[in-house]
Amino acid sequence: MDYSWLTANPGLFLLVLFGAVFTLILLSKWIRYIPNNRVGIVEKLISGKGSVKTGLIALNGEAGFQPSLLRGGWHYLTPFQYRIHRMPLVTIPQGKIGYVFARDGKDLPPSQALASNARGADFQDLMGFIQGGGEKGPQRQILREGMYAINLVQFVVLTEDQVYYLPLDKSEVETFQKMSAIIAERGGWRPVIIRGADDSVGIVTVHDGPSLASGEIIASTVGEDPHQATTYHNNFQDADKFLVAGGQRGRQYQVLVEGTYYINRLFATVELIPKTVVEVGTVGVVVSYTGALGDDISGSEYRHGELVTPGSRGVWSDPLLPGKYAFNTYAGKVLMVPTTNFILKWTKGEVGSHNYDENLSEVSLITKDAFEPSLPLSVVVHIDYRKAPLVIQRFGDIKKLVEQTLDPMVSAYFKNVGQTRTLIQLIQDRSAIQELSGVQMKEKFTQYNLELQEVLIGTPTSGAPGGQIEQILVQLRSRQIANEQVETYARQENAAVKERELREAEARAKQQTMLTESAISIEVQSNQGKADYAKAQQQAAQIQTLAGAEAEKVRLMGEGEAKRIKVMAEAQAEQAARVGIAQAMAIEEQVRAYGGPQFQLVQQVMNRFAEAIEKSQVDVVPKILMGGTQGGGSLIESLLGLLLSEKAGQLAGIAPSTVANPETEALKAALRKDLGKKGMI
Repeated sequence: MDYSWLTANPGLFLLVLFGAVFTLILLSKWIRYIPNNRVGIVEKLISGKGSVKTGLIALNGEAGFQPSLLRGGWHYLTPFQYRIHRMPLVTIPQGKIGYVFARDGKDLPPSQALASNARGADFQDLMGFIQGGGEKGPQRQILREGMYAINLVQFVVLTEDQVYYLPLDKSEVETFQKMSAIIAERGGWRPVIIRGADDSVGIVTVHDGPSLASGEIIASTVGEDPHQATTYHNNFQDADKFLVAGGQRGRQYQVLVEGTYYINRLFATVELIPKTVVEVGTVGVVVSYTGALGDDISGSEYRHGELVTPGSRGVWSDPLLPGKYAFNTYAGKVLMVPTTNFILKWTKGEVGSHNYDENLSEVSLITKDAFEPSLPLSVVVHIDYRKAPLVIQRFGDIKKLVEQTLDPMVSAYFKNVGQTRTLIQLIQDRSAIQELSGVQMKEKFTQYNLELQEVLIGTPTSGAPGGQIEQILVQLRSRQIANEQVETYARQENAAVKERELREAEARAKQQTMLTESAISIEVQSNQGKADYAKAQQQAAQIQTLAGAEAEKVRLMGEGEAKRIKVMAEAQAEQAARVGIAQAMAIEEQVRAYGGPQFQLVQQVMNRFAEAIEKSQVDVVPKILMGGTQGGGSLIESLLGLLLSEKAGQLAGIAPSTVANPETEALKAALRKDLGKKGMI
């Protein structure tokens, strides 16, 4: 194609270019494209019907925001009459919740906090919402998972990640931020999930609807049958149905159990509390704060309070048996009452497993003999589970029962017992007192719907170490120890006798084998002895025969030897006689030569005396010589004088006439000389 004419005529070129641009502009205003992931909000700029008189949305074709949306694709519109606002589709992620705020609709009543959707209006149908009586403000209905084509001029959708809306006024931003903060604080972006492992129940508090009547603290279950309450509002997930069915604002009696609940947190909040667990060995007595006033079923004889049927206000006549219960603790309380035996200890510092006796201490007594001991004791109590509500109704709880009733009653009883006995009697009669008290106090416990199982009494003490009571106890112990020692010694003596008998028996048993062996040995030896005896007799006869022969032999030999000796003796005697006679004659001659018999005697005595002095090594002459007034001599000289005197001659049987004095003197001189040579004098 030849375009040379354009260069030849520049004005024409500009005119053509302007016409093309104008055509494109007209086409862009007439034909609009909306992507499939967006919607087009139509704002009508020019209308023969004028502008919107009330509200935000032009429902009758007036100028303003139109209720209908443009979805994905090409759309033909009159140029310059409409403005198109392309907005994203509202996306609610899986497991999340979206909240809706309506900018237009009916005004909320003063008593209403959230906008009603009683007719089940669809937020994607703006015209139906308005015409169906939809209310402006935060909506009770929520959005679940999915994508929604919503007119974001009419509705503002708040999610955890972003806020979907068409900005109209900067002041709205603050409102939506506050609304998001409240939802986040209440955990409202996610559903309420109660897991079975948590053992929890959900306590629901509704923030919309009519208020509770005066005197009520908790909203009753919606519907006539509490077990069918979920059919009215699907466990608070349908707020409008809940309110239409008569639901009220405030904490609800109905609770949520395990499950997932998509609840509008602007409408209701959920608090998780533990389930009520009644352990084995206990029952739970319910004190209900809500419900209708029931009739007293405790009987005309019971004057300590009223019992009501379960579900009524008051103390329920039927306790909760062991198990887990989804009990609303804001609507009442469950008091645990032990049905097993429990012990109460009147001992300071010792506490039972239930802690009912933590404020109890020993009972102070005054005995008959004016002692003031402290008596520790324990009481075992049982409560019939069917009578547990009566006990709670009468005393409030078990601890009050113990401190306000049992403690003064038990203390007074044992104080009375203490005044009738001395301290020693109180100690010695403990068993009897314990048995008697168990019988007498059982009736008193029955009056309080209790069963007394046993009373256990301890040893009285003075409360301080080394007191008079302890001294008496020491004396009693010493006395008892002495008695026991006597008994012990007697028993030990008996035991020693028995032990000796036992030892003898054991020794006899141990030696029984030896006794048996010895008896057998005796018999064997007896037989052996008889054999030996017979053998000995044979040997004796043999020996006797041999001895006779030997004796005869010896006799014959002896007779021969005797004859021989006799002959030899006679010869030797003859020889000795002849030798003796010769010696006698020689001696006689010698005696005569030496002075006679006296001299011979003296010589023998002196020889023996000298030998004795020489062997004993005794000094004959003293080393120190004491002189006398008269002349004297040594002991030897005296002895010599004696021996050589006339008396020596007399002792020898020699006549004095035979001793000559000159010879005696000569003999003395010879002896002195001889002793002097030997160093003896």
